[in-house]
Amino acid sequence: MAMKRASCGCISDEALECVMGQLEDPRDRGSVSLVCKKWYDVDAFTRKHVTVAFCYSIHASDLTRRFTRLESLTVKGKPRAAMYNLLPDDWGGYAKPWIDQISFTCLCLKALHLRRMIVTDDDLATLVRGRGHMLQELKLEKCSGFSTRGLEEVAHGCRSLKTLMLDESQIEEESGDWLHELALNNSSLEVLNFYMTTLEMINTSDLELIVTNCPSLTSLKVGDCDILEMRGVLKKATALEEFGGGTFNTSEQHATETNMSQMITFPPKLTSLLGLNFMMEAEMPAIFPKASALKRLDLQYTFLSTENHCQLAGLCPNLEVLEVRNVIGDKGLEVVANTCKKLKRLRVERGADEPTLEDEQGWVSHKGLSSVAQGCPLLEYIAVYVSDICNSTLETVGQCCKNLKDFRLVLLDKEEHITDLPLDNGVRALLRGCQKLSRFAFYVRPGGLTDTGLGYIGEYSINVRWMLLGFVGETDQGILEFSKGCPKLERLEIRGCCFSESALAAAVLQLKSLKYIWVQGYIATVTGANLLAMARPYWNIEFSPALQSRDVFSEDMAEEKKQDPVAQLLAYYSLAGRRTDHPESVIPLAPPFRNYNQVAVF
Repeated sequence: MAMKRASCGCISDEALECVMGQLEDPRDRGSVSLVCKKWYDVDAFTRKHVTVAFCYSIHASDLTRRFTRLESLTVKGKPRAAMYNLLPDDWGGYAKPWIDQISFTCLCLKALHLRRMIVTDDDLATLVRGRGHMLQELKLEKCSGFSTRGLEEVAHGCRSLKTLMLDESQIEEESGDWLHELALNNSSLEVLNFYMTTLEMINTSDLELIVTNCPSLTSLKVGDCDILEMRGVLKKATALEEFGGGTFNTSEQHATETNMSQMITFPPKLTSLLGLNFMMEAEMPAIFPKASALKRLDLQYTFLSTENHCQLAGLCPNLEVLEVRNVIGDKGLEVVANTCKKLKRLRVERGADEPTLEDEQGWVSHKGLSSVAQGCPLLEYIAVYVSDICNSTLETVGQCCKNLKDFRLVLLDKEEHITDLPLDNGVRALLRGCQKLSRFAFYVRPGGLTDTGLGYIGEYSINVRWMLLGFVGETDQGILEFSKGCPKLERLEIRGCCFSESALAAAVLQLKSLKYIWVQGYIATVTGANLLAMARPYWNIEFSPALQSRDVFSEDMAEEKKQDPVAQLLAYYSLAGRRTDHPESVIPLAPPFRNYNQVAVF
């Protein structure tokens, strides 16, 4: 049989589809789809997964019209600012248009992941009616708007679920029937996660039934369930590799240092422990038997001292992921550097500010960061809150962490005097040394980075695609110098800057790859009129004037407090035109542009 020839080159249709099927990187897919109409069509026909980085960038109907055989879809809603209470509750990010569309048009859909979106019980009911019979993966991450009634619909109607994730979602709890329904109807679960939710009506007998009926369950993350009441679950979950959550309520006589390891036995294959809420020194022996096998450990919500962190870190030579609060201190990070040579991801979150709530040694500075940079050469991700920093430490990171892909640093307000500011030379050395960086966050304080340093960030951020900057630069010249570089930057977030609207507009026009920018706290006009200088086809501009009496969290998650009202800017590429569900506090500035013949690259 004669083979059909593709219109571009001498590749047959069958061979082209086979090759396309092996391309997983969406950027590679996007590039290939631009070669010619034939390749565009083959990409559309063979694409199985799409991530929509911002739900307003395209209409759901346009997406499903192009990709007719999607098996997996990820949609992200509200900007990251929503996680810090920097957006009003009615800002937007509604899942309804997406769920209404995909439930009855995406006939191959098996997996749906929604992040920071408003999902209602009706939305879940629609999804179950349309795709419940074949849905295998449902992730509702940091979502809100639904209740346990919606979850009960999912548990009853989606009997092939392998993954149900509700991580950090705000769920109205009416009963625990959803978990019982899940236990009765599902035997294929591999991942169950309702960690960091407010769900309390949890019957551990339902969890025991789930682990009994689901022999492939490898990951279980629960809410505030008493760890001692979870003993039966942990005993039966023989395939479990990851466990998260649970609370150590050991005010009773049953918890002592000598018997804790006998009272709680973790599954034999366990390599990841997360949460361990309120665990104190007396309960540490419970994890000693598993310490040497652990690849991931999260101690953010424990009540452990610096010395306790040192002891645990010294027992975990195989750790690849470590998440802690800054109570670990420089001393603890030194132990990590000496012990955890396989470490790839390190996250050090901010702890309590009051001295009575944290160990007096529990502050991370440039010394601790230098230690892990030198001692853990495989690091790919570092996110750290530091109380002090210097240029030489950033230079050390650049010299030692050649595999680093994601670096995030926040300088806290604890110390009035910082060892070495500005950090211009250190940032330059870090970015020159870490060529693999694709995500970069640098949140300091006024005077922490000059216009020169901001220019360095632009010049040396060769591969960075996402960036967060806080309190950087001195004048408009800084952002203009920055915008001459960053050739691949797609998403930019800025807080607490001294830039004018005109400078921001000029910078946006210079950043050729930019698809999305969010700015809070700049030199704004009353109407945001000067932002119109960045107007262009398919570019939506939304201006939020300074609001009075608004409670927000600071970016470094300090404490809830009143802040001076500041304006916000959000601008992004969209093939959907101006959105219609914005609240009164959001003012669209640019006229809508839309061309249905425009090729959208995902």
